[in-house]
Amino acid sequence: MDDQDNQRNEEVCQSYQILTGANLTSLGEKRRGRAIIFEEKDRRHEQAGDEPMVISVVAEGFKVERVLIDQGSSANILYGSTYRKMGLSDLREASGCLYGFSGERVPIKGTVEIETIFGEGGNTRRIPVVYTVIEAEASYNIIMGRPALNRLKAVYPTTRGVGAVWADSSIAKRCYQDSLRVGQRRSAVNTLSLALDPRCHEERERPHPGEKLKEVQVGPLENQTTRVGTTMTREQEAELVHCLQQNSDVFAWSPQDMPGIDPEFMNHRLSIADGARSVVQKKRKQGEEKRRAIKEETDKLLKAGFIREVRYPEWLANVVMVRKANGRWRMCTDYTDLNKVCPKDPYPLPNIDRLLDNVSGYEFLSFMDAYLGYNQIRMYPGDEEKTAFITDGGAFCYRVIPFGLKNAGATYQRLMDKVFKEVIG
Repeated sequence: MDDQDNQRNEEVCQSYQILTGANLTSLGEKRRGRAIIFEEKDRRHEQAGDEPMVISVVAEGFKVERVLIDQGSSANILYGSTYRKMGLSDLREASGCLYGFSGERVPIKGTVEIETIFGEGGNTRRIPVVYTVIEAEASYNIIMGRPALNRLKAVYPTTRGVGAVWADSSIAKRCYQDSLRVGQRRSAVNTLSLALDPRCHEERERPHPGEKLKEVQVGPLENQTTRVGTTMTREQEAELVHCLQQNSDVFAWSPQDMPGIDPEFMNHRLSIADGARSVVQKKRKQGEEKRRAIKEETDKLLKAGFIREVRYPEWLANVVMVRKANGRWRMCTDYTDLNKVCPKDPYPLPNIDRLLDNVSGYEFLSFMDAYLGYNQIRMYPGDEEKTAFITDGGAFCYRVIPFGLKNAGATYQRLMDKVFKEVIG
């Protein structure tokens, strides 16, 4: 590479506009103020137009060069080496990771807000920019991403002028959400040809919290605790803990803490097709390890009041033991025969795209995981014995919705819609 090429790469300057409100008839939009415009005549060398846009800015009194303009970045990035050279010390605590194009993760060291000046001479614009500080090797000092560029109202022209392209915001949100998923897909052999229990699928590793957590007591007993994030202000944390303590009755630390749903409000009825014949499955043999696991699970269900003993059932199913990711056993029930004679409930499930659109723009999101959600809904008394299953300890039937019934998901969604009908967007 000769000196001319080196000089050319160091002095790359793409033509662009930072709109502060100029009257641009080509955009069909009137704005007030003055526009900072870099035109073709400002180029120092002839270029093909494919080079990255690299500029210089003034931040905290320092002229910072090698600032990459990157519309593909969802954050304004300040590299740790640059941060230290500028002698900054007001780094705010932040946690989590940034994800690269190929999915690589870079830990976040913190954030810092710096007054940044764009432009030169009389054509300048000063805005506060929040930078995310990371430690990584790079040929740039700063990457200026969408947050700063959107605040500047920056417009990027084509080689023959400013172009307009319509974008689909819903697809953009979906792609962004997909890029943040950290779960890894793994292959596994499924020995069952039918999904008996939605919990029986391979368990993916749960994503780790993006910040440090600490325990707070929300109930009257010492063991009735939950965890909250540590990056909130003291006022925010106190307000959140007070809200949790005021609503401690909605927490369940054991199945006995769940009062369940009033059967008059919602219960689950089986709609068995007319003329269907009941099926009593022949008891299957289980190994010693599985028998012990079945007994433990049955005892827990009896103690919680979820099942009861039954005699002379007309419907009877076997249990199926499935190994969980942690090596323990999960007890499922083979309701294949019962599900065959139950018509499908067409109740609609929520649209994921609509849910994502509704939460877009909010600073705080609360994710609530219903504890044994199906088991909080009672079975219709006349249908309880149709859920009977056989073990070495006898035959039992469910008093609550068991996992594995065909229309359990529709009933649960119907309940959620009734409970939250006033707040669903």
